[in-house]
Amino acid sequence: MMKISSQMLLLLPLAMGIGIAMSLQNALNNQLREYLHSPLQAALLSFLVGTIVLAILVFFQSAEKPHFATLIQIPWFLWLGGFLGVYAISLSIYAVPKLGFLILTGLVIFGQIAMSMLLDHFGWFGAEKTPINWQRLLGSMVIFIGVMLTLQR
Repeated sequence: MMKISSQMLLLLPLAMGIGIAMSLQNALNNQLREYLHSPLQAALLSFLVGTIVLAILVFFQSAEKPHFATLIQIPWFLWLGGFLGVYAISLSIYAVPKLGFLILTGLVIFGQIAMSMLLDHFGWFGAEKTPINWQRLLGSMVIFIGVMLTLQR
């Protein structure tokens, strides 16, 4: 059982805000696609704005900036996050008009839960090992069944 702390009480609504932001991002990018006539072009503009915002934040951040020697020592698979972001954003822009926001979001959440259980269970990428148990499986199946129930429009 997880202990509820003051930090946890702050993180819970902030984490829920990620879900709110992702749904809004899907809606905004879908509208952007209408103007640009291409999911990839809409994703590119979205990433461009995000890159500019991140560059400004990093510029003003007090943390030491990495040197080129540090960057070339990073394992190759850690660079895949950018590719996964392109996949997620581009496919979301493409899928929203076909699936709708609720179904897309439900499937994304189920995919996140399924992958998160595997990451936790096996301790991949430095995660603390937390075995899959019946409560986690049941919770994920309830979400999957909920997504299946939303397929009817």
